[in-house]
Parts: sequence; structure tokens; C-alpha cells
Amino acid sequence: MGGATEHDNAMIWLLEKANGGDVVVLRSSGSNGYNDYLYSDLGVNVNSVETLVITSVAGATNPYVLDKVANAELIWFAGGDQWNYVSYFKDNALEDVLNDHINLKKAPIGGTSAGMAILGSHYFSAQNGSVTSAQALANPFHGNIAIGANDFLEIPFLENTITDSHYDSPDRKGRHTAFLARMTQTINGRSFGIASNEYVAVCFDDDGKAFVFGDYPDYPEFAYFLQANCDEVFPETMQNGVALTWSHNGKALKTYKVPGTMNGANYFNLGDWQTGSGGIWEDWSVNNGTFTAVTGLMNACTLDVDHFESEKITVAPVPFRQEINLKNAGKSNFHIYDIQGRLVVGNSFTDAIKIDTADLQSGIYILKVESGGKTSSQKIIKN
Repeated sequence: MGGATEHDNAMIWLLEKANGGDVVVLRSSGSNGYNDYLYSDLGVNVNSVETLVITSVAGATNPYVLDKVANAELIWFAGGDQWNYVSYFKDNALEDVLNDHINLKKAPIGGTSAGMAILGSHYFSAQNGSVTSAQALANPFHGNIAIGANDFLEIPFLENTITDSHYDSPDRKGRHTAFLARMTQTINGRSFGIASNEYVAVCFDDDGKAFVFGDYPDYPEFAYFLQANCDEVFPETMQNGVALTWSHNGKALKTYKVPGTMNGANYFNLGDWQTGSGGIWEDWSVNNGTFTAVTGLMNACTLDVDHFESEKITVAPVPFRQEINLKNAGKSNFHIYDIQGRLVVGNSFTDAIKIDTADLQSGIYILKVESGGKTSSQKIIKN
């Protein structure tokens, strides 16, 4: 959620994923205002709603807290100061319980404002305070730009992704672009971003379709899905104390802008970062600290995939969990890539082989098989 009043239909969507179980709200300040809203106001039957206000590491690792979070069917992060969440929840037992909730229990989780900020694999921690778009574009190494990387929550489809909220008040497109520019350096590759205007929610399930809720067209309520152009990934100029230039002929970032509607009909697919419905593509760029957004075209990356010829190679099960079985592939090489194009598994094999995929996180991958001078590819999904 983008940080203002919650969108009721989006919260109903989320509550229904709890299957009538227990809901836990985590926050570092404030009171229990969510309790009645989630328990009774939305008309979704849940067993209980409890708010835990945690103000220290000791509170985060209190046995009562750990037990409540471990047994929750849904977890919601309230707004506030994300640095408190990072300081209190990270690198301790609560972090472990949260990641078990996501990846072992496969239960729903969400957050608004600061609670949204911590959901990506990369996150703006606000350790040194906030930063404006003007400050970030004037110096992408501004002292307030503190970005955590791959050390907190592990949520499928949010790898190499950083979120931002309150996108329209104030305008945060520029600072978010600077965050992604910095990420290209730390990951040495393409960076991704998801952002919401204040009253907008992005809801995605294990199929990767991110549905956008808002009150468009009555209000200009949008979500944004940002990705570094796959043809030219790295900024032209990114130095401490120097204004950012990340242009590449005005196409540095390919962004899908999606209106949020009351029924959440419009979506973007986080499985391939290319397909969507109801939105428009924009090209974003920065020249000497000046941000520009214009209408653009889809980011047609080279990691497009064709289907295997069905009479030759079969892949099972679909979706897969601990392993993949390949048949009729002959003596070939195989490679499995994540959606960012990074090789995660690779080897050679003979007919009827089992590929161990136990170490892969849930999500969508690309399987490529090279045989007889030809390469065939297809998308595969791990639950």
C-alpha cells in the first residue's frame, strides 16, 4: 500500500488469503487502530487480529511476540519509520520467523508506507533520514541514501527490487530512479522497482500477477513498475557529489504505469516484467540531475522464450518444487536462469535426468536446453 488510507478492496483481497486465521499487525509506534478495521469493518471472517507495537530488539525477540508471529496466518506492517523495523526486526529471531512465514508457510504478508519500503530484496532504510528527489538526483551518493541489500526479507518476485511509496506526495520518481541507479552498481546488473501513489495498492499472488487497486479515473492513482533497460544497464555518470546522468537516449528506465481501479482489474506480470493489462509504457531518464518521463515502448529483453517442441523434450512436474524431471533431451547442456537473467543452475545431462532445485526460491525461471547446435527455452515455475 502507498501510505495513505488503506484501499478497502485491496485489504479484502489480502484478508481472504488468511483463510479465516489469525492476523498480526506489526508496528513500532502508534496503537491498535487496525484491529477493528481488519477484524470486522471489511466483512471478511478472520479468527483474530492483534497489534504488536515493538520498540526494541528485546521486544522483537520476546517469546510472546515470536509465538504470535509464528502462528499468524497473515502479517501486516504498519507505516512509521522503516529504520525502526530494520533496527528491531533484522538479524534476529523475528527476521527468521518472518522469512519462514513467507517461504516455508507461504502465508500472506504486506505493508504500507514504511511497511512497504522493507518488502523488496533491496530497501531504502532511512537510517540517516529521508531524501528528496532533488537531493538524490543532484548526488546519487547523498549521505541520506542508505540502501540495504539482500539481508532482510526474502519475498518471491521481489529479487533485485526496491519499492517506494507516497509516490505522488511528494514526487518521488527522481529519488527512486537514483536508488535503481545505485543498485545497478551493487548487483552489477539490472535493477527493478515497484512504487505506489499514496492511495494505491499492489497485490500479487504466487503466479506473479500484480493487480493494482485505486480510485482511477476519479483520481490520478497509479502504480509504477520500473526496470533498467536491458540494452544499456549502467548510468553514464554516477559519482559522489556529481549530478546523475542515466539517459541512454532517454530510455534508461522502462516503466509500466498502471491505473489502480476499484476492482483491481489492471495488472503487471512480475514473472516476466514485460506483460500487463490496462497500463502504458514510459521511458524515464536523467540528464545532469534533471528527470524526464515520456511515453515509450515495452522493454523487449533478449530473454524472450520459446516453447520446447513437445515431441522432443518434456518437463515435469509443472509447477515444480524440489526437482525437475527432463525426458527425451538426449545428451545436452541445460541452464536455469532467474527472471533477471542470472544463471542459477547449469550442467550437462543424458536422457531422463532429475535436476535438483531445492535451493531455488519460489518464482519463475527460464530453462534453456542446448542440443545439436540448437537452443530451446521455456518458463518454469517453482511453488
